[in-house]
Amino acid sequence: QFFVFCHGLLQLSQLLVSGYLKSSISTIERRYGLSSQTSGLLASFNEVGNTLLIVFVSYFGSRVHRPRFIGCGAILVSLAGFLMSLPHFITGPYEYDQSVASMFSNTTDLCQPGVPGSRGNLSDAGCTPHAARENHEVLLVMFVAQALLGIGGVPIQPFGISYIDDFASERNSPLYLGILFSVTTIGPGVAFMLGSAMLRFYVDIDKVTGDGVQLTNKDPRWVGAWWLGFLVAASLVAVSAVPYFFFPREMPKEVGEVLRIALLALHTNTSYFPLVLLRNLSHPVYLLVVLAQVNLSAMVAGLATFMAKFLERQFSLTASLANMIIGAVNIPGAMVGIVVGGAILKRFQMSLRQCSAMCVLGMFLCLLMAFPLLFLGCPTQKVAGVTYSESSEFGHRALKCNLQCNCPEKAYNPICGSNAIEYISPCSAGCRVVIINAGNNSVLNYTNCSCISENGLAGFAKPGTCGTGCSHLFLPFVVLSCLAGILASTSHTPSFMLILRSIQPEDKSFAVGIQFMLLRVLAWMPGPVLYGSAIDTTCILWEKKCDRKAACRYYDNNLFRQR
Repeated sequence: QFFVFCHGLLQLSQLLVSGYLKSSISTIERRYGLSSQTSGLLASFNEVGNTLLIVFVSYFGSRVHRPRFIGCGAILVSLAGFLMSLPHFITGPYEYDQSVASMFSNTTDLCQPGVPGSRGNLSDAGCTPHAARENHEVLLVMFVAQALLGIGGVPIQPFGISYIDDFASERNSPLYLGILFSVTTIGPGVAFMLGSAMLRFYVDIDKVTGDGVQLTNKDPRWVGAWWLGFLVAASLVAVSAVPYFFFPREMPKEVGEVLRIALLALHTNTSYFPLVLLRNLSHPVYLLVVLAQVNLSAMVAGLATFMAKFLERQFSLTASLANMIIGAVNIPGAMVGIVVGGAILKRFQMSLRQCSAMCVLGMFLCLLMAFPLLFLGCPTQKVAGVTYSESSEFGHRALKCNLQCNCPEKAYNPICGSNAIEYISPCSAGCRVVIINAGNNSVLNYTNCSCISENGLAGFAKPGTCGTGCSHLFLPFVVLSCLAGILASTSHTPSFMLILRSIQPEDKSFAVGIQFMLLRVLAWMPGPVLYGSAIDTTCILWEKKCDRKAACRYYDNNLFRQR
């Protein structure tokens, strides 16, 4: 029982490391200027290390000291977690364009007529060969960490489950495995909650004193302390790894049953490996159900990675709130669905045909719930020069309104004009005066803006984006997406039953192995990358770093939602 407790703890903390990355993905994109395609590849890269090794591990399962192997894997996972946070410590402080001179720079993004046009600003200044190299190093470290995370995770689940199944009594084994399974489903939810907590802190909380931070977490330039969660999760893994080095290679069997022979059919049937593989793949039920699971899992993998980012953009939420919703509403919803599906299955003792009917019904109802989500959202806010050209309204004057300001091209410090139009920076709105709150050095508003005209007078602007004006649709969206998730996940258990009951008993563990292999290669790896690429196609304004595309500043929200 102590082993089961330790294993539950270890699986939970391992999932914290891998799940936490998904919760902070939009923050890491912003901090290091990544496209969603790159961040999607990063998020699924741990599956690569995992897939390459999983076959060997399940094959050698019975010949090694399993607890020790699990411990070593856990130490690798913990190392990977610490590596993930390393970029924060090897790069300088986070720099952003601002209107008030600060410890970073004396440049300002206000309109200053008469200053020559070659005004440098932060995003340009940071383009030395050193900065470009630094960016490659960051990516390299993160990809290596993700690969290690995958490799370290390999022995944890299979060895833990087989060890428990070998030495637990037949009566208790399902209970223990059920406990572990429920921990695995809670894990991602906890990871998103951890993300929600950490992203409330400013990224450079360790490098900058409190009054040096002029951003609030509602600001589009805000970057939360993404690295903090990796330290927490990696430390937890390290602590949970310790007991494994003290468990025996074999335990006395719990009372109640003779030793069961051959954990995996794999060990006995090595010579028949290709034969068994063909026999399973040519089984139509097995093949179809696995393909259906692949389609569903690819969607789940993509959504898990980018759903928070979608909520942030579509409903103008902070990263912290978006993670909170996913961790507290969507993931528990899916868990409820899995449990309900299993309960219905048990209650009505379903035949295989009824199992497949239940899967189809669940999916169909899920589609019905999800269809309105295509329409629940708003277009991107009006951004001058990006989604909205003022020339139509004011004739020719509007285009010239900031010509004499010599604005730096790449400045990004969005402000919301009193005319409800967003400007990329105070300079592009022609604002010449900034009014500051003396107490905490934060910007109150900008005045004397030549591009924002009201009744012929120069208007004013508030810092931060105008937002999408979509907040009234947020609740219906969350409710419907949660319901769709519950309905889709009711098919989880019946689809597993279809696989387990449609194949020959001696192929069972092998077939499940193949199934997970196919899920990894066809769903969990490509899923986030495909989603990320689709999201990238909806970007309308890219941040430029050293003449390469970095992170996306503005998406076409309608396209983002539909695609």
